[in-house]
Amino acid sequence: MRVDAHHHLWDLSVRDQDWIDPVTMSAIRRDFGPADLAGAAAGFDRTVLVQTVVAAGETPELLVVASETARIGAVVGWVDLTAPSVVDDLARLKSGPGGEWLRGIRHQVQGEADPRWLCRDDVQRGLRAVFDAGLLYELLVLPHQLAASIEAVAAFQDFPFVLDHCAKPPIARGLLQPWASAIRELAGFENATCKLSGLVTEADWAQWTVDDLRPYAGVVLDAFGPSRLMFGSDWPVCLLAGSYGQVVAAAEDLTAGLGEAERDQVFGRTAQRVYGL
Repeated sequence: MRVDAHHHLWDLSVRDQDWIDPVTMSAIRRDFGPADLAGAAAGFDRTVLVQTVVAAGETPELLVVASETARIGAVVGWVDLTAPSVVDDLARLKSGPGGEWLRGIRHQVQGEADPRWLCRDDVQRGLRAVFDAGLLYELLVLPHQLAASIEAVAAFQDFPFVLDHCAKPPIARGLLQPWASAIRELAGFENATCKLSGLVTEADWAQWTVDDLRPYAGVVLDAFGPSRLMFGSDWPVCLLAGSYGQVVAAAEDLTAGLGEAERDQVFGRTAQRVYGL
């Protein structure tokens, strides 16, 4: 089974995606629905649908879409981790329409001004509620937030974390450190898994090459190993820098040195295990 472990869908008539700059990101300022996904992800058997905005109404909608779309095998949604009602909010999502597709929770930590947001007492209480609900937590962070991510993963070593987009390394600037050292430290915790995703949009959108991505992919491959690494397209966001096919081809090139069984892990078996597909 081939799995794309990270993509998005949205309908601008239902909810604006205010993070999409109408000038620099015009290529993705339109609706993307299940039919578009079917055309783009034809080479994949299952996908993981991930939240895009901090809005309570989005996750129930994504769960319904998953229940109606055979290719989608799991949803990563959003709840306010700091809300006193977080336990009830999670229970409501799990028991509602399509709730059986909910596998994880994510928050746009990358947008939080406090680099230690993940270490706040109210956030940690919310993380505990996520894990008690039998869900995983996805880390959407920037390199300067990796230190707090490491603390969070260390504080909950019996529970699963997934790092999105390799923590968005500074590929366009050609810098490896201190990102690489922090990635290796995070990978030292067996409860952490990483997505080989989002790299093309951290490079120069107009003229990136696979060789630009190779040092960063090499770090996560070495740190996490194929059994804790999984491919994600980050479609349609990836369209800012390349087509779905180009992103898949880049990932296949970056993992060409692996054996067949190891590539099967990156392109399917790791995600199958992590998301229960």
